[in-house]
Amino acid sequence: MYEEYKNAIVTGAARGIGKAIAEGLAKAGLNVVISDIMYDEAVKVAESLKSYGVKSFAVKTDVSDINSVSELIKKTVDELGSVDFLINNAGVTRDNLTIRMSEEQWDLVLDINLKGTFLCSQAAAKEMMKKRFGRIVNISSVSGILGTAGQANYASSKAGVIALTKSFARELGARNITTNAIAPGFIITEMTDQLSEEVKNAYLSQIPLKRGGTPEDITEVVKFLISPSASYITGTVINVSGGLLI
Repeated sequence: MYEEYKNAIVTGAARGIGKAIAEGLAKAGLNVVISDIMYDEAVKVAESLKSYGVKSFAVKTDVSDINSVSELIKKTVDELGSVDFLINNAGVTRDNLTIRMSEEQWDLVLDINLKGTFLCSQAAAKEMMKKRFGRIVNISSVSGILGTAGQANYASSKAGVIALTKSFARELGARNITTNAIAPGFIITEMTDQLSEEVKNAYLSQIPLKRGGTPEDITEVVKFLISPSASYITGTVINVSGGLLI
């Protein structure tokens, strides 16, 4: 990691992939702001990260609300002095067949997954530009590349995140701010644990490595993308899917 840049925000970090990313960054010596709508769980995560000798605190955030996002950035700057790294992980699903999907299901997923990524990146970038340094990593999905039956809203939001990543990369590159995306495949989390064995096996049958990924698999790629080793990488989408996209 960088010696002089130490402050990270991870959205949707109260559980699952976001929590794993936050833990990985704290272990690497970064101060981590735990941003999530589930405040009580976020506080528990933040408290646990202090054992690594870093600063960590929780901020209740609705990433689809510009005022809530502004407060997240303000609290981070007030407490830590800067926003050096932003990991846009917050996301939701509201699955349904396209012909049955309600407007509310569509709007909620697009608002959090895509608009939320935009608002957080926009607000953080304004702070990053002042120091002429920043690393933004957006968590997309293979669904945004392949499309997924029953997830038109989710797939569209994640495809939008990929396009947004490339647009931000073009706009912010001159200020030494990189913007990249990760497209996870079938990752074993609390959410996937609720799937039936039949559904799990259907996913696994399509994966050349014949296993699901772990949140730590995503964490390691995040750590690489915000490290000096990736300083010449921007606008890129890294698929972490066990070969699903071959």
